[in-house]
Amino acid sequence: MAKRDFTNTGIHTQLAHTGNDPRDFYGFVNPPVVHASTVLFPDAATMATRAQKYTYGTRGTPTTDALAAAIDSLEGSAGTIIVPSGLAAVTVPLLAFLSAGDHALIVDSVYMPTRHFANTMLTRLGVEIEYYDPHVGAGIAALMKPNTKVVFTESPASNTFEIQDIPAIVKAAHAGGAVVMMDNTWATPLYFKPLDHGVDVSIHAATKYPAGHSDILLGTVSASEACWERLHEGFLALGCCPAPDDVYQVLRGLRTMGVRLERHEQSALEIARWLETQPGVARVLHPGLESHPGHEIWKRDFSGSSGIFSVVLAGGGQKQAHAFLDALEIFGLGYSWGGYESLAVHVFLGDRTIAKGPYEGPLLRLQIGLENVEDLKADIQRGLAAANAA
Repeated sequence: MAKRDFTNTGIHTQLAHTGNDPRDFYGFVNPPVVHASTVLFPDAATMATRAQKYTYGTRGTPTTDALAAAIDSLEGSAGTIIVPSGLAAVTVPLLAFLSAGDHALIVDSVYMPTRHFANTMLTRLGVEIEYYDPHVGAGIAALMKPNTKVVFTESPASNTFEIQDIPAIVKAAHAGGAVVMMDNTWATPLYFKPLDHGVDVSIHAATKYPAGHSDILLGTVSASEACWERLHEGFLALGCCPAPDDVYQVLRGLRTMGVRLERHEQSALEIARWLETQPGVARVLHPGLESHPGHEIWKRDFSGSSGIFSVVLAGGGQKQAHAFLDALEIFGLGYSWGGYESLAVHVFLGDRTIAKGPYEGPLLRLQIGLENVEDLKADIQRGLAAANAA
């Protein structure tokens, strides 16, 4: 029988069936969890030429291949590497594509650990780092230098949710000979496909929506045909390998990611719209809202929104932010997101040089989980009342 092909099916069908063929594993619907270091060869000649599919645990197993194939199907990529964390999904491609003397442009609203890595490791290795305004769009052409090798994007932005004009940035970056990378964790490939918009390297913290249960760390990096070989070689050189049980759990989580995302999206939009009407709220930073400055670009490029956004309180500072957080009973206070439970955190913008406001009051980032919306609204009201009384 011919291999099954789900590339032209609906997204939920694709998520349910891509990544492995049960007929490859005696009919079992999930691939085996292979714990591997040593792989044996049948004879010396095969060993000398490495002329077999698997040669050592660091170079892939049926478990990692299953998840990589599923991600390639979603991304439309030439290949995907799997790494132990979302941060590793950022650091591995940057190390693979940058060298001493190169210039990298990174959006100023980037995920804070990405900035820390750039400012410490990349700078120490001789890479020149420059941060740019998330609203720069085609204007990034003016920032390009002859040695600009990477333009790093993230849209929507971490914590403040600015929308970048990715196609315009890609056009300018490619004209200058740079590779464009994008952290697409917020949207997942279900709501935005970076490679379809010209991005060369698509980065995801699979810790978030693909895993979906707040108990796994994992990252994926997918590349275009032109960039795949260099990304893969960098991955092999760094030896940054994921644990097989974690890979399996993410593949398992991927099967329900579509229905979970629909719930996250619906609940988050309802709560965001409701928050715009609440006293004590100055602004809601959610690109799916018509009030958001980047809404038109979001509507043009994205097919949906996920469950995380920020709210700006109408005045106050850390005292009001902490009062809000401490009054919450359902929302947990935690830095991650993408899991089944709602979370809240006070946003810190002190590391930024450009995209730092001004804002009317403290920023609170909300991850809207799978709980009942009315319960979450009541919890947020407790927080707002406490902040107003602080």
